[in-house]
Amino acid sequence: QVQLVESGGGLVQAGDSLRLSCAASGRTFSSTAMGWFRQAPGKEREFVAAIDWTGRRTNYVDAVKGRFTISRDNAKNTVYLQMNSLKPEDTAVYYCAASRNTNWATPRPFNYDYWGQGTQVTVSS
Repeated sequence: QVQLVESGGGLVQAGDSLRLSCAASGRTFSSTAMGWFRQAPGKEREFVAAIDWTGRRTNYVDAVKGRFTISRDNAKNTVYLQMNSLKPEDTAVYYCAASRNTNWATPRPFNYDYWGQGTQVTVSS
């Protein structure tokens, strides 16, 4: 059974940093894409960042470019999201996702087959 478990969320002030982690178990994702999405209250789930199977190519939504960094450790089957200069509008539940077959840093939710349960990030002003 495949599981993605996120950790690292919390309550911070604007300008602070957080590092989210997502540990996968049940299968290896070293040859496929992984990503992060988020969903704020009353809004649809949106793409945040993705990373290709090599870890060399990344993709970000414009709102987080220059502030967030996605990375992965294939030996640990884990993907990370370093979030700096957090803003109140970053408040959301953050979800990790992993693909079975897609190996490029896709922003499309339908390319991801496995999802974590989410971790809450709250940024106060």
